[in-house]
Amino acid sequence: MGINTLYVTDLDGTLLTRFERVSEYSRERLNRLLDRGLLFTYATARSAQSARLATEGVSFRAPAILYNGGLVYDFGSGETLRCELFREEEKREVYGVLAEHGVVPFAYGALEKNRERVAWQRGKETEGMLRYLSHRTGDGRLVSVSSEEELLAGYLFYFKCIGPRERLESAWNVLKYDPRFICIFHQETYQNDFWMEISPRTANKSDAVRFLRDRLGCSRAVCFGDTSNDSDMFDVCDEKYAVMNADDWLKAKATGVVGYCEEDGVAKWLEANSGF
Repeated sequence: MGINTLYVTDLDGTLLTRFERVSEYSRERLNRLLDRGLLFTYATARSAQSARLATEGVSFRAPAILYNGGLVYDFGSGETLRCELFREEEKREVYGVLAEHGVVPFAYGALEKNRERVAWQRGKETEGMLRYLSHRTGDGRLVSVSSEEELLAGYLFYFKCIGPRERLESAWNVLKYDPRFICIFHQETYQNDFWMEISPRTANKSDAVRFLRDRLGCSRAVCFGDTSNDSDMFDVCDEKYAVMNADDWLKAKATGVVGYCEEDGVAKWLEANSGF
């Protein structure tokens, strides 16, 4: 397909194995393709730090799409290329709906630009939130706060909620109808927890892929995914491939189906079809 094509993959359930890492096989094949000029990156719900850890050893050169499109970040320069924020009234309305349904969120943002913060109200953590925090010991972004005002202070671009299905689903049934927001509700890929992710409407993988494609001067985009937060990305790519373990409805939208994430489906397809 040539050097004028941008290839974008989801991470969890798509490129990563159940151990939340890129396999040794995929790492070796992808680095070989990247060294030959493959323009390949990822679009994930993860943060920069979490994504970098999960993809350790893969020499990505193109900017990455983070927080389901909330940020486009260039690891090489350390520059945020695109950031979509909640308006002041929007973040308070989202929090109000969550509180009404007994949902406690993580709030992602910054008190000042370029200093990311992940805040939560201490003493209100769910079991799933505690598990999430236990896997991120030493993460300098994590800050526990004592009040709603502290939680919502500064620039916010993303809410993540981890908890019982019933509470999250009841809040989702309100927020999903608000045209100002994207509200994704799903079971976590590697646990039994349910997650809900809320972003401004402009923070989506489709707009982020288009932004990055245009910035890099590409005429085509090809993507890979497995579930609901990849659906809008499928809508804007010239070719879209679902992994074998993907949701059936996403497979129905796809150009084709590649191998399972546990069997290096993305790397094997790129090796066979990218032309590098």
